[in-house]
Amino acid sequence: MTDTAAPSAPERASRNPVTRLRRDQARMHLVMMLALTFTTGIIDAVGYLGLDRVFTANMTGNVVILGMAIAQADGLPIVGPVVALVAFLVGAAGGGRLLRGSRKGWSGRSTVAFSVTGGVLFVLGLSCFWVLPEEGSPWAYTITGLLGAAMGLQAAAARKIAVADVTTVVVTSTIVGLASESKLAGGDGKNFPRRVLAVLMILVGAGVGALLLQVHIGVGMGAAGGLTLLVALTGHLMRERVKAAEAVAAGAEGAPRG
Repeated sequence: MTDTAAPSAPERASRNPVTRLRRDQARMHLVMMLALTFTTGIIDAVGYLGLDRVFTANMTGNVVILGMAIAQADGLPIVGPVVALVAFLVGAAGGGRLLRGSRKGWSGRSTVAFSVTGGVLFVLGLSCFWVLPEEGSPWAYTITGLLGAAMGLQAAAARKIAVADVTTVVVTSTIVGLASESKLAGGDGKNFPRRVLAVLMILVGAGVGALLLQVHIGVGMGAAGGLTLLVALTGHLMRERVKAAEAVAAGAEGAPRG
């Protein structure tokens, strides 16, 4: 007879369907956060080019523009960046309260947060076909505020998902990690692919947003909203699969052995 060694603990874990699903879920979280980073590029391009040089997701840009405008740099807006900044803070605060107490990773509240974000973006895109926002108008400031609040909510929800180096709304810290922890700098190059992808996604998203703006300002918002709603649905379905598998595994462990 040939003796067969018993599988090790890591091998048994890898064969566990729940463990495999959790790994698939973690990979899917990365893909979904990269998709949201892409939508951020679209929304910021639409805001900056179509709403009088306002960033509705990248608050660093707004703070810089606001500082230069206060210093009386010619032609720079003040009201728009202030509206976006305040609205972003309100949206992030609302997201923090919504997600307070929920576990790390995707939860039912994550589905709600991303669904609200996607719904706001999509509805705003449609509304722009009825009333075109003109720079400096109350309607344009309303859209700026709603976009800022939606992106603040998204940022808070993405923070709870906690995918390393992919915050969905800013890539400055990602670029710092990409360079400072690269093998060229003597680091281990950990998370190099995802960092590069995060930068590329917001870059490509901005380019797509600029192109869509040539069609209509509402197209970019609507496309970003639709993709965000798809992310919310995908995350919810993946979570339900994991929960179902965990329930089956728990039932099997609790079943009487005879």
